[in-house]
Amino acid sequence: MSEGTLPEWLTEEDDGSVTVSFKDMKRKPEIDGTEVSELRMREPSVMDQLAQEKKHRNKGDAEIALIANLTEQSPDAIQGLKMKQYNRCAVALAFFQSD
Repeated sequence: MSEGTLPEWLTEEDDGSVTVSFKDMKRKPEIDGTEVSELRMREPSVMDQLAQEKKHRNKGDAEIALIANLTEQSPDAIQGLKMKQYNRCAVALAFFQSD
């Protein structure tokens, strides 16, 4: 995925992080009882990826833990997202794994 093909709800920041926007969604995520219009995800290091893979045998659990770590949210908060909301976070994570 190149910068030209980023969805309009995903913004690459100058520091290498990305901002995932939920502003266009009818239902925005709620984290700790607060409606969230966007999440910022820092760029992962190889160590971030390896640490989650070692800690979690299940690929899905490892992905949730990695997204939680990169967005500074709890794994429970990420698991509580609706699938459309979670899919945006998964796309953002995949952005970091592309050239």
